[in-house]
Amino acid sequence: MKKQKGFSLIELLIVVAIILIIAAIAIPNLLKARISANESSAVGSVRTLTTANVQYAAQCPTNGFPAGLVAIGPGAGTCAAAGIIDAVLVTGTKSGYTMTDVGGSPVGGINTTYLITATPLTVGTTGQRMFCSIQDGVIHYNGAGAGCNPAAAGGDPSLQ
Repeated sequence: MKKQKGFSLIELLIVVAIILIIAAIAIPNLLKARISANESSAVGSVRTLTTANVQYAAQCPTNGFPAGLVAIGPGAGTCAAAGIIDAVLVTGTKSGYTMTDVGGSPVGGINTTYLITATPLTVGTTGQRMFCSIQDGVIHYNGAGAGCNPAAAGGDPSLQ
């Protein structure tokens, strides 16, 4: 009788089954880690935009806060293109989130308010929470992934 070399079909199936079980355990954790990383990036972006709004208001006092992302984006340092944030953030999409920065209604030609939002592109896949900030500088969030608006809630920092 010849001696067999190699693995039997049953042995290979057992190894494949073990690999699938390990993957079934690891993949959800990997997705949670990616969501957490995207949310951390979104909070950092909202913080950057909040700081950029304050810097723009100091740089362009006749305008107040910027009307949008383009005004604080790359440029020559003028009030039309202040050069405060990078080109990636100006696009409005970063790390699975959509960023907006909307100036309020001007009072006497000066924007005295703004609303910054970071909304997940796909709730539950790219992020779970929506983040926002107004001129108080506090970063708020909504756990449902939509509807974060502290201005509508009276600036309540406990908005969740």
